Amino acid sequence: MSEQVLDLRRSMRIVRRHKVIVIVAAVLGLLAGVAFTVLRPPMLTSESLVVLPPGESRFIGTQVVIAGSDPVLADAARHVNPSMALATMRSRVAVRNLTTTIISITAQGETDAQAQGTANAVAHSYIAYLGSANAVGGRVQARVLESATNATRSSLALRLILNGGIGLLLGAVIGVIVALSIGRGDRRLRERDEIADAIGVPVLASIPVRHPSDAAGWTKLFEEYRPGAVHAWSLRKALQHLGLTDLRGGHAASLAVVSLSTDRGALALGPQLAVYAASLGIPTAFDMGPQQDANATATLRAACAASAAGPRRSSRLRISVRDHDAGHQEPDAPLTVVVAVVDAQSPRVAGTMRTTATVLGVTAGAATAEQLARVAASAAADGRQIAGILVADPDPTDNTTGRLPLQSPPTHRRRPTRLIGTTTETRW
Repeated sequence: MSEQVLDLRRSMRIVRRHKVIVIVAAVLGLLAGVAFTVLRPPMLTSESLVVLPPGESRFIGTQVVIAGSDPVLADAARHVNPSMALATMRSRVAVRNLTTTIISITAQGETDAQAQGTANAVAHSYIAYLGSANAVGGRVQARVLESATNATRSSLALRLILNGGIGLLLGAVIGVIVALSIGRGDRRLRERDEIADAIGVPVLASIPVRHPSDAAGWTKLFEEYRPGAVHAWSLRKALQHLGLTDLRGGHAASLAVVSLSTDRGALALGPQLAVYAASLGIPTAFDMGPQQDANATATLRAACAASAAGPRRSSRLRISVRDHDAGHQEPDAPLTVVVAVVDAQSPRVAGTMRTTATVLGVTAGAATAEQLARVAASAAADGRQIAGILVADPDPTDNTTGRLPLQSPPTHRRRPTRLIGTTTETRW
């Protein structure tokens, strides 16, 4: 499956799914903004004022441009101690008009003297330029209204908030871009509808699962697992769909829960389903048969072997381990649940125990459509049909159901009826 096209809804789900990336990027941006402010504190600022004759009020905009022009700044740069390059003068000097005849020249410096000296040097250079023969529009008699005598510094706290906020915003934007890039290239299926559409099989139930890391954890699952009301009802409906809730009259059935070797979460679906079926009063046997990937089920197999050798803790649930396919042996319980783990790249369902029904266990976000299709094809080649899908740890943002739409019956067009012997009478 190629990279998926992003829309707003899917983009929001990807961002929520990768919110850690966004949060980390935002925090790093905030720290970068704070560090920039601390390492490069705000410079000191000083201001001088120049007053023009009343007749120049119509050209105040032109005078602002002249005061900040290169000839004025270049001449002022030679009188600043230490002298500055023209590019530095441009970045540190700002000119604006306060009224129609007063121009403000603001200069920045690393020290009080540098800021004041720069502002005054630009003011005198500007006045000298207006009085020279090269002045644009003729000579103008301007004078210094107020020299730069002190320098101020902007609030460090304010700059921390401003630069930190900018860094936070930029970091969050970068984090969102990274999250969307990762999500767009991720072909793993997370929505129930996507999982169902991959092989054309409906999702029968989606429940959270436990993740035991050792044999003791699996043993605890067999002893203590109790699903909540919502998930219990979901499992009950799945058993009803498979016809495994009414096993009377000596009829026995078996169910294989097939999962991928790379999907550790789906391994718990079979044990949890068996424990729940036993809680309904159905005598249930949980069998660990031969596995294509024995390493993926090593801890579960050890827990089953220990439970089979020890005293039975439940009269409704029996746990056993088999080293070969015992599908043709007489079942000793009305319902047998079998866990079958196949290789994610080259699944061989034929190497697992045969059962009367087969379902596929998948964790949301753990498998691609290609992997699920390989399992379905391997099952079909072995004469087995996957009756449904069990989804482990469904995505909290997934609002789909995974139920395939029913095919609507074909609509038959009504044939035209021949009208015989009808007359039409028109009166005027």
